[in-house]
Amino acid sequence: MTVDPPRGALSSDDMRPWIIPFTRANLRRWWRVCTIFLALWFFAEWCSPTAWPSDLQQETVAAFDRYVRATEAQTNQEIQDGRFLVIGRLPDARRLSVQRQVRGGTMYLEQLRTLEGGHVIPIPGGLIHHWVGLTFIPGVTLAETLAVLRDYDRYQDIYKPDVRESRLLQHNGNEFAVHLQFYKQSIVTVALNTDFDVNYMQFGGAQSQSASRSTRIAEVENPGKPDEREYPVGKDHGYLWRLNSYWRIEEDRDGVYVQIEVVALSRTVPPIIAWLVNPLLKSIPRSSISRLLQGTHDAVLKAKYSSPNR
Repeated sequence: MTVDPPRGALSSDDMRPWIIPFTRANLRRWWRVCTIFLALWFFAEWCSPTAWPSDLQQETVAAFDRYVRATEAQTNQEIQDGRFLVIGRLPDARRLSVQRQVRGGTMYLEQLRTLEGGHVIPIPGGLIHHWVGLTFIPGVTLAETLAVLRDYDRYQDIYKPDVRESRLLQHNGNEFAVHLQFYKQSIVTVALNTDFDVNYMQFGGAQSQSASRSTRIAEVENPGKPDEREYPVGKDHGYLWRLNSYWRIEEDRDGVYVQIEVVALSRTVPPIIAWLVNPLLKSIPRSSISRLLQGTHDAVLKAKYSSPNR
């Protein structure tokens, strides 16, 4: 009888000398590993407090505003045409396939790019991050979902650790003023104090949309420490200079679709390291949207099934 080694133990094969044959396949593996380490090193250097200083320029802000206007005009037209959710843009066969997957528990994520007259909108000195994500929450209503999304004081619990502080500053009907502190700890620690104006719109009894637009974003130096302070707005590392998010909720007989579209502005990457850093930058919004949708999904279900009225 043979006995498997306990989990985490070394087998006899693990005790052999570590010899790597000199083959093309192994060379390719080593090249990939070296590239990853090099990218991480450059990324850490780029993010250091003294590296690659960058101030937000007025022409960058104007270009972002132009991109947002084009995006909002396009999405408003889609709503008028009856395409409320992003999957309404897809061909019929693809739309039905994605719809089945989303209703089965899979998130749909897509990187977008708004064109103006068929042409790319240039963003001098900045990068646009434009993503959309869609999920389905079974067994809940539009009203139950909106109650969670409007509970801004609880965002620090719903979306932790990405949101470390949250509070409602002002509320008047369908208009809200909100403060959030975003927090990300990875290769470097980034904290951002952000303020937003949020406006809700209702489309009949089954559809609702909110538009959240940043009014102030300030990077925090030494977050959580006694000497914590803000950098001057627009004179920082440029991780995030602007952030607009658009939530759409559509109810049907089995639950609700929840969609978030994000348009964000950050600094450009120096050309010397762009080929290394850009893939990392592109992965950040994708993972952030996934966590936002998952946090919303879980919070809405928790609120429903922990309600004393059930």
